Amino acid sequence: TQPGASRWRGPQLSCLCAFVPRRYMGALGSSRVMCDNVPGLVSRQRQLCRRHPEAMRSIGLGVAEWTAECQHQFRQHRWNCNALHRDRSLFGRVLLRSSRESAFVYAISSAGVVFAITRACSQGELKSCSCDPKKKGSAKDNKGHFDWGGCSDNIDYGVRFARAFVDAKERKGKDARALMNLHNNRAGRKAVKRFLKQECKCHGVSGSCTLRTCWLAMADFRKTGDYLWRKYNGAIQVVMNQDGTGFTVANKRFKKPTKNDLVYFESSPDYCIRDRDVGSLGTAGRICNQTSRGMDSCEVMCCGRGHDTSRISRMTKCECKFHWCCAVRCQDCLEVVDVHTCKAPKDAEWLPQT
Repeated sequence: TQPGASRWRGPQLSCLCAFVPRRYMGALGSSRVMCDNVPGLVSRQRQLCRRHPEAMRSIGLGVAEWTAECQHQFRQHRWNCNALHRDRSLFGRVLLRSSRESAFVYAISSAGVVFAITRACSQGELKSCSCDPKKKGSAKDNKGHFDWGGCSDNIDYGVRFARAFVDAKERKGKDARALMNLHNNRAGRKAVKRFLKQECKCHGVSGSCTLRTCWLAMADFRKTGDYLWRKYNGAIQVVMNQDGTGFTVANKRFKKPTKNDLVYFESSPDYCIRDRDVGSLGTAGRICNQTSRGMDSCEVMCCGRGHDTSRISRMTKCECKFHWCCAVRCQDCLEVVDVHTCKAPKDAEWLPQT
């Protein structure tokens, strides 16, 4: 365990989702951004909030998007990116631990800010930016010459704003956790930029590409989520180096982390039982897959406690037929399926939900 890693408390956590409690979501999404009333912001963040209220609104609206992406990526795992109901922040006390889950949350949140700000620029919602001003005139690629046109996503602005805003609190600290968060924040920003793609439109007789107009566009956020999920699975456990300026791998058999990798200090709890101290909801009542051998299997998801099976009826689309030219018609069928859910612990370690 690194010095200062497990002693962090809520106000010190600088992941965007940590200092935007649920009750402030409405304020961030409204025309009046109550910057002074959002807890946990450092002075630099409050300055940016007051100067760019429309950017805060875009970030507030984007919170649901990257929260949903986190929940999608962890949908088959014991920790499924949900927090206890009484936790004030989106991901709760899970972030107090310097685990690989914290690493993913910081990275996906930082990526989400880049995505939200860049999209808002392209849609003309921010006064401080617009389309990428550098994408003008003619250029050349492996298909030949083309003209820049349309509205290229101004991802450089999105990255700069996200770095200034999200990293502001970490830069006030010099401890191990601050350096870990800064590293994972940067990895998240780089992930969005990695999937910037060139899109083109052909102009010419019968659709021939005698002239092309091209622009740069961000890929769907799911690509960023999938990429960071792979980085989560390959996250590297590190320790601080002796001079306190960087990391070295905890296990010498593993490679040194790159700027694209996620890093963490502490091993994760097993998330099997409900434990408010570590932010674990437990897996009691979670649906599991009886035929799977993966993380969603009943054996793994239920932590060896066993599962209950109930038979339910549901309506599904069936006997779908394609009709020329462009229609698919289906019937509604009643389907009976078995649903498997994890049993609750029976020992004294079970902390009942309140």
